[in-house]
Amino acid sequence: MPLDRRTFLGSSVATGAAVALTGAGAPAAAASTPAGAPAAAGHGPGHGHSDKRYAFTVMGTTDLHGNVFNWDYATDAEFDDAAHNDVGLAKISTLVNEVRAEKGRPNTLLIDAGDTIQGTQLAYYYAKVDPITGAGGPVHPMAQAMNAIGYDAAALGNHEFNYGIPVLRKFEENCDFPLLGANAVDAKSLRPAFPPYVIKRLRTPHGRDVRVGILGLTNPGIAIWDKANVQGKMAFPGLEEQAAKWVPRLRAQGADVVIVAAHSGASGTSSYGDQLPYVENAAALVAQQVPGIDAILVGHAHTEIAEYRVKNERTGREVVLSEPLKWGQRLTLFDVELVWKRGRWAVDAVSARVLNSNAAAEDERISGLLRGAHAKVVRYVNQVIGRSTARLSAAEAPYKDTPVLDFIAFVQAEVVRKALAGGEYADLPVVSQASCFSRTAEVPEGEVTIRSMAALYPFDNTLEARVLTGAQLKDYLEFSARYYVQTPAGGEVDPSKLTNAENISDYNYDAVSGVSYEIDVAKPAGRRIGKLQLNGEPVDPAARFVLAVNNYRASGGGNFPHVAKAEQVWATSDEIRNLIIEWVKQSGSIDASRFASVDWKLTRDGVPVF
Repeated sequence: MPLDRRTFLGSSVATGAAVALTGAGAPAAAASTPAGAPAAAGHGPGHGHSDKRYAFTVMGTTDLHGNVFNWDYATDAEFDDAAHNDVGLAKISTLVNEVRAEKGRPNTLLIDAGDTIQGTQLAYYYAKVDPITGAGGPVHPMAQAMNAIGYDAAALGNHEFNYGIPVLRKFEENCDFPLLGANAVDAKSLRPAFPPYVIKRLRTPHGRDVRVGILGLTNPGIAIWDKANVQGKMAFPGLEEQAAKWVPRLRAQGADVVIVAAHSGASGTSSYGDQLPYVENAAALVAQQVPGIDAILVGHAHTEIAEYRVKNERTGREVVLSEPLKWGQRLTLFDVELVWKRGRWAVDAVSARVLNSNAAAEDERISGLLRGAHAKVVRYVNQVIGRSTARLSAAEAPYKDTPVLDFIAFVQAEVVRKALAGGEYADLPVVSQASCFSRTAEVPEGEVTIRSMAALYPFDNTLEARVLTGAQLKDYLEFSARYYVQTPAGGEVDPSKLTNAENISDYNYDAVSGVSYEIDVAKPAGRRIGKLQLNGEPVDPAARFVLAVNNYRASGGGNFPHVAKAEQVWATSDEIRNLIIEWVKQSGSIDASRFASVDWKLTRDGVPVF
């Protein structure tokens, strides 16, 4: 759909925040100065008028993950959690309106730090069921909402690539604001594949506009996590090196203030180990190493950071970081104060805070705009596709071999066996990994709907088959077993204190079906796997197995050993969630007697924990 430049530029000019410049790369919406051209100088007051001051506010969201409404499509009810957070752009819109009313809209900007078009059934529906890429396809609901709210720019997140580049490009076309990614480059030319930056002008009472440069950075892990979608097409160099390249260019283009929207956490850690030479959560490193940045809107880590100050090692100046909580639960506010010095605007102070969206009502303008789309998705996810003979709960799945994870592993293994039938790998035993994505997920007794399967497998992972040896399989299980806190024998075991050792998330613990084994949590990590057997016989270290594994893990997510470099013998672009849904449709019944078995258990010195 062609962009309506009148809507974008008209509102921007009216608010005094017109786009002055977009960075080189794919054309961005509404650039009034071509990329690479010098920005207009403006009309500034005379030198030395240090009494002239101006303040403005940059609002920020991140990791919206397809949330427009305060709604949980898995439970078919209003969203709620233990902290009584609310979610969605309709609530964010109300907060944005309040800030604009308080500060004056001309003195505000609104940006996002990525992960927008994946995460809810609303997002999935418009990528796969009624895709925006179809002939005469709909405008993406997230684009509709963000356009109506009036976003000025958004960085690319890694999940933007989950549905392939064509869906992302169509979403970009749907947006009335630029999608920024300075370190998302063409694989051959290494030129930016998206605009690296945009410069926004804010009018001041003193005659000289303030020019705010917004640089977008995304996550280099995309090269691993969405390898099937981006390999040979795009590359994702490190955040620090690309920021060091583009921040000086922003300053040279006349930016008085530089804000970075970085889809990268602040911790300096990575989940993909040595798979790439770049750090996954590099926002604080960018602040520390690259001079010329005033503030960073942080994304990706799904944590709340109201304000975090990092001293730049070259200039000694503090850079202010803030990460609002995911799904539209929080809105970051960067309050920037400037003073006129030596013929230009200089940043005098920056502070950050977050607003909680649970204190806001949904903006009827946004919810009304998308009520029809929401209703379509609700009807879709409530389709009955089969029945279950019993309730299967994931509550104990992180520490017990439960039927609900067996079910996921069983479906994956069946799909792989059928795919390999008649080929050279058909005689190899198939083992299958599964992780607990949510301890509240369950398969209900009785009618089973699409939404109950979506809740069981909420991620858009696809399925692969990789070949491992018996020795490599044992290494894989040992690595997974790091998840448990070392617990001496004797005495009661508190399940709430048994898992998440080394801050390993539930989704980075794999249970494997198709072999049997014990995990001795009294032993140190790396020496826990015992009695690893296939059909009652010890596993031969030289034996070969086919591992049914999700693409996140197969691509190096979680940094499990061997699997990323193992031979791939089959893969599908269909999501595992869809494979499960189709299996239920064809079978008509989920009967645990077909797949439930206790293949693994926790022990202490050989004595079962449970």
